[in-house]
Amino acid sequence: MKLSIVIPARNEEGNIRTTILGLRDHLVNAGILRFEILVVNDGSTDRTAEIVQEESAKDERIRVITNTGRNGFGRAVGFGLNHFTGDAVVIYMADASDSPADVERYYSILRDEADCAFGSRFLKESKVYDYPTFKLVINRIANLVIRLMFNHGYNDTTNAFKGYRASVIEGCRPFVSPHFNLTIEIPLKAIVRGYSFKIIPISWRNRDIGESSLKLKEQGSRYLYTLLTVWFEWLLVRHDTRRPAGEVFIPWANRPSKPTHEQPARTTPHD
Repeated sequence: MKLSIVIPARNEEGNIRTTILGLRDHLVNAGILRFEILVVNDGSTDRTAEIVQEESAKDERIRVITNTGRNGFGRAVGFGLNHFTGDAVVIYMADASDSPADVERYYSILRDEADCAFGSRFLKESKVYDYPTFKLVINRIANLVIRLMFNHGYNDTTNAFKGYRASVIEGCRPFVSPHFNLTIEIPLKAIVRGYSFKIIPISWRNRDIGESSLKLKEQGSRYLYTLLTVWFEWLLVRHDTRRPAGEVFIPWANRPSKPTHEQPARTTPHD
């Protein structure tokens, strides 16, 4: 199974080299050799793209593409989801806040256990370093509301760091969230549409360099729009959008026919 890691990046020259090299080295050391690291340059005005190109020249598994449309976290991720070539994909943050060891664990889940790999920063075994207090309070309130609305038992839906089989990404289209609200659109659609998932504790640390693009005061109405949109799908039309009853998760080794070539790049428009 080939794994793609999509990394949206905007002005991350202070982090991006450490992030991609640390991720690559961990995967190689773990014996995961079929992978690509796909950095989506989202309107950077610094050397982010140039740094990734330098590493790409040394290792073809590292790629950089430029979001040619309007900018925004959701648009950048969506652009990457239109162009990854793996059998499964992990959305990973450019600031090294996520752990490469958790990517390895996601890979095993997606290969052997479930359609989706969801990490939680708020389980007993989770490790969180330097989470800003105000953002933490807002996070816990938002995730409690989401849990009550969907009754899905997952306490960190807003976390961007998740993994999906390629079939889940195709089954959850179209994506309409242009900003950080995409972090809840994809997993909630995956749950509503009947894809299996496994939740594991993960590690997270606050960035050391640069500033987060997430501005809470700008995101409230966007999250609410996405939340209500998927909730109404769940309440009113989930039988129309749910995956066919005969489609079930099959461990990669048990698939009836293994792919002999890479999947073509996705070309679904995402503006």
